[in-house]
Amino acid sequence: MRQDAVRGHLDGLLLAVLEPAPLHGYAIITAVQQRSGGALELRTGTIYPALNRLERLGLLRSSWESEGQRKRRCYALTEAGARFLADERTAWQDFTTAISSVLNPATPQPRPHGLGT
Repeated sequence: MRQDAVRGHLDGLLLAVLEPAPLHGYAIITAVQQRSGGALELRTGTIYPALNRLERLGLLRSSWESEGQRKRRCYALTEAGARFLADERTAWQDFTTAISSVLNPATPQPRPHGLGT
């Protein structure tokens, strides 16, 4: 899938994979890839700036966690992030319904007069 297809939906994707539990950056990338059946592959150069921006907006919070000798920054959804995600889901449903009704109409629509037979 084209990388630009994700543009405009990245925030919702990141928040959705963080909804069940906090994750570190690589686990977020993996979760998006797994949930999409491999169709979406996010790059670290894409997600870390987005995670930092979402944290500045108060939609995420982060903390350092140790795993053995390794320290990783983990991200978690805030209450504001959960509300934002709910709004994103509603907007996505509205968008996909509108696009689907144009691309896959339930019944053929009459052609405007003068545009063929």
